Amino acid sequence: CDRAIMASAQWFDINRMSVLIFLVIFGTIVITYIRLARRDPEGLYIRKLPAIDAIDEAVGRSTEMGKPVLYVPGIEYITDAGTLASLTILERVGKKVAEYDSRIINPHFDPVVMATAQETLKTAYTEAGRPDAFNKDDVFYLTTEQFGFAAGVDGIMHRDKPGAVFLQGYFYAESLILAETGYAIGAIQIAGTNATTQLPFFVAACDYVLIGEEMFAASAYISKEPKLLGSIKGSDLAKIILIAMIGIGVIFGTFAA
Repeated sequence: CDRAIMASAQWFDINRMSVLIFLVIFGTIVITYIRLARRDPEGLYIRKLPAIDAIDEAVGRSTEMGKPVLYVPGIEYITDAGTLASLTILERVGKKVAEYDSRIINPHFDPVVMATAQETLKTAYTEAGRPDAFNKDDVFYLTTEQFGFAAGVDGIMHRDKPGAVFLQGYFYAESLILAETGYAIGAIQIAGTNATTQLPFFVAACDYVLIGEEMFAASAYISKEPKLLGSIKGSDLAKIILIAMIGIGVIFGTFAA
């Protein structure tokens, strides 16, 4: 007669052991780099990002021309990772604008992001030693309608003729409209987005572009926050290890065949 079979709960799938090993290795690497970053943030090397290094040039050029700086943080909400990275970059730009005694125009798609940006710029101006120069009215809400927002920003570009345009955040179909308008008015443009479908348009029309993960690396590059630095360095090393393992597997697989 057939034996009865009884199901039982399985707490661990042995066939997924490789995933567990990789997670343990990855977590160990990240934690180690975070500890190293806390001890010596300047000691962890992160390659230079031309788009971030060009901020001084862009703001300086705009100031010399007597023109304002336009900063557009995308059309996503505060929960988006690209928007958060954009706010970190905004603080760097705002501080440089304050140092050069210039003006920054910062239109917004979402009221919550607008409120956060106001506090970010206020902090940047205070750290630059010029808190009285911050104009709250230059950080304003436009609309949550996608192409209405694009039209509003294009209008600002044509009226105020900014010398530098920063397009940093998550964008959709309006990306090329904004980038083409900035190119048409002769502004130096520094773009960055984690929306991979919009990157070709920024590459075609902008002077400098932060591509995908470079936006998050820029946050670590600017802030020198140990957790961000450690995470960036740890994930890079984990990727190198993973690529090396794939390469070794391909070589063995090729010769075995």
